[in-house]
Amino acid sequence: MKQLIDLLKATPIERMEGNSQVRIIDVTADSRAVETGSLFFCLRGEHVDGHNFANMAAENGAAAIIAEKKIDVASDVTIIYVADTRKAMEDIVPYFFDYPSKKMRMIALTGTNGKTTTTHVISHILHHVGYKTGVIGTVHALIGDKEIPTHNTTPDVIDLQRILYQMLKENVTHVCMEVSSHSLVMGRVIGCEFDTAVFTNLTEDHLDYHKTMDNYAKAKSILFKMVSGKDQIKDGKSAWINSDDPYAAVMSNAISDPDFCQVSTYGFNGNPDLKASDVHFSGKSSSFKIQLGEKRYVIKTKLIGRFNVYNVMAAIGAALSEGVDIKDIQAALSDFVSVAGRFELIEEGQSFSVVVDYAHTPDGLEKILTTAKEIAKGRLITCFGCGGDRDKLKRPIMGRIAANYSDVVVITSDNPRTEDPEFILSEVEAGVLPALHGNFHEKITDRRTAIFRAIELAQKDDIVLIAGKGHENYQILKTGTIHFDDKEVAQRPGKGHPGGDLIGVERVRTDDTVVVREAHVVQGPKNAHHDGRDSIG
Repeated sequence: MKQLIDLLKATPIERMEGNSQVRIIDVTADSRAVETGSLFFCLRGEHVDGHNFANMAAENGAAAIIAEKKIDVASDVTIIYVADTRKAMEDIVPYFFDYPSKKMRMIALTGTNGKTTTTHVISHILHHVGYKTGVIGTVHALIGDKEIPTHNTTPDVIDLQRILYQMLKENVTHVCMEVSSHSLVMGRVIGCEFDTAVFTNLTEDHLDYHKTMDNYAKAKSILFKMVSGKDQIKDGKSAWINSDDPYAAVMSNAISDPDFCQVSTYGFNGNPDLKASDVHFSGKSSSFKIQLGEKRYVIKTKLIGRFNVYNVMAAIGAALSEGVDIKDIQAALSDFVSVAGRFELIEEGQSFSVVVDYAHTPDGLEKILTTAKEIAKGRLITCFGCGGDRDKLKRPIMGRIAANYSDVVVITSDNPRTEDPEFILSEVEAGVLPALHGNFHEKITDRRTAIFRAIELAQKDDIVLIAGKGHENYQILKTGTIHFDDKEVAQRPGKGHPGGDLIGVERVRTDDTVVVREAHVVQGPKNAHHDGRDSIG
């Protein structure tokens, strides 16, 4: 709780109508969340203008409202006019919560792929040596073992500061946090002081928003400007950068003062500060050596795949910067289990393997398929789709990648959103067809049916990869958002069908010339509703 007059010291104002001495008990930009004594920010969005909800906020008990343009509300509500309500929110909110990030160690990860796994590995290592950790990311926010659901990879500034404040109150010492490009550009992390920044990689994603890879890289690099800024109160700043990535230099060049923030690299090639070699994979584990200075250490982990070696190296680097001994890191890594929806094995006693993974970018899909191909004794059957209302250029690219690595490809829906699902499938198929190389594919619009079909096709020693949604437990359709969990579906194949549309199944046989068209009826989702979980994270 703070006085309004004190909060207003954090941001420039143009004028004020009313009492500046009112007590503020909470901050929000959602009129529905306003309580008696709240400060309400009228934010202008792409589709909604918060100024239109000022009266609702006042009726719900707002003590003060911050606005850009004239509003008419009850006379007992203080109105503060500013040039930019979003900027005012970014200034005021961290101050309202007493800048919790300045009182904990903050480890931030950015990149296209690998953020979630790496974040959880770092948290696991720190927990192993006795620290209480918090995790904020794509899957959820965690305080110790307690879960707090989130809708974006990085929550908005109010939700983020509230979570950090809660973590501080519950004695969290280290926060491991995914930081998306959107959050950096949109100011969601303003007011945070980071201590260790990690760059995993940069591959094609979110270009519907950033337009070019250079813009995308510049957005990611903001994190490294932040961690090296001199207007901070904590010492011991560090950055770990994947030197094998083509955009590594963009991140390192963003470091404003290498003397203030120690810059280190990791990778396989050249002479990084942390170098991996002698990699060996089994079906359920990996081992490799790392070179650290003049010494070499053996790392064993239950994570598999070359991409996970990169993730583990990033985690090792961050843990070293936080003062963890390499022997403790080795011990912690040996018992880390994969994150939900990240190359997650579904074990139901079958004679083949079923894997659920979040891979939803060309690079992510290729890495997962490469790993699966390396360990597969039989065929690789891939079931995947691409989201609607998102980067359309990657659809044929992902189709080509799937066909290049897989023996069977089942194309299906991901989150079609407002687009026609069958149109999305046809764009993916445009990349599949030229790359079949004697294999075959099927198009099945309904995702549940597609997963059932992929598992039905599997024989002994095959691997069925279900890619795209991973940990997500929902599917976004034109009619709304429904419950849908790839893992749940994979655990009970053939037990019922969802819904009432005629779904076409199109199979291209091995000679690439004979096309067999089949059709069957499944029921469509009933009582679908939209609950606002359409994240751009």
